[in-house]
Amino acid sequence: MNQERIGKYIAKLRKGKKITQEELAEKLGVSSKSISRWETGRNMPDLSLITPLCKELGTTINELLSGEKLNEKEYQEKLEENIIKTIDFTDKKLRKTRRIFYSIIIIIVLFIITLITLFCIDVNRMRNNEPVFFSTWGFKYAPAIDFHDEEIEIAIENYLLEKSMSESKHHENEKTFVSIRTYLIEEKNNHKLYNVYTWVLEETYYLENNEIKQDSGSSIPYKFVVEHINDEYKVTDSRIPRDGSYYAEDMKNIFPRSVRNDMDEVHNDGTIEKLKMDIQKQVNLYFHK
Repeated sequence: MNQERIGKYIAKLRKGKKITQEELAEKLGVSSKSISRWETGRNMPDLSLITPLCKELGTTINELLSGEKLNEKEYQEKLEENIIKTIDFTDKKLRKTRRIFYSIIIIIVLFIITLITLFCIDVNRMRNNEPVFFSTWGFKYAPAIDFHDEEIEIAIENYLLEKSMSESKHHENEKTFVSIRTYLIEEKNNHKLYNVYTWVLEETYYLENNEIKQDSGSSIPYKFVVEHINDEYKVTDSRIPRDGSYYAEDMKNIFPRSVRNDMDEVHNDGTIEKLKMDIQKQVNLYFHK
């Protein structure tokens, strides 16, 4: 069925009747855009509109589907041909409609399966006090606060303070204070072992004649090995780069590239200033308590 030829024939008959697309559309109860699509061959009229369209244009269904005026000899030949083409066109349209329908059904089923899967995953995560992926699904839920990183940092601070206490003191009332910035916590051995990469600022202060004075200080990158044993975090090893010509090589051996890149900016990105402010807060609280 030649849609372009049929469209041109519709346009020719309409113009011959001296009616506009809008007027024809109004008589058939369709939009003027539908008439335009028919005439350009982009669409075909619905089968239910073929008879009223032929009536308005003063033609027969056979001639309309042939896209031309037929003489008596051609009429019978074209009639059988157009019946077959019409049946074929209708069958194709039905198959296309079925494909669209089945596609929509498949999409809906997949969407429902996805929702059910997400629901089951989220319910399981809620039971284990873990953050949900998608939604709380109407359930009242507040995930437990994770103190994991904070507990590791506390273990590191305690390790450094215990280490400082074992060293000889220059003043009777001196006290070492620690502040750290953690760059990366690498989990190893299924939550049992962690590599922790930090920058550590340590400063020691003492009180003399009611005046707070600094005795010593250090600003060093550290790698700590932290073990999780019996619900407790404990530092079991620590490494720092050696001074001088060994420093650059040790940094490469101890720290991942991403951590090294961040540590290169430690004196420019405000890290040292922030660590100093934290220590000053500790100092004031300790000596003025």
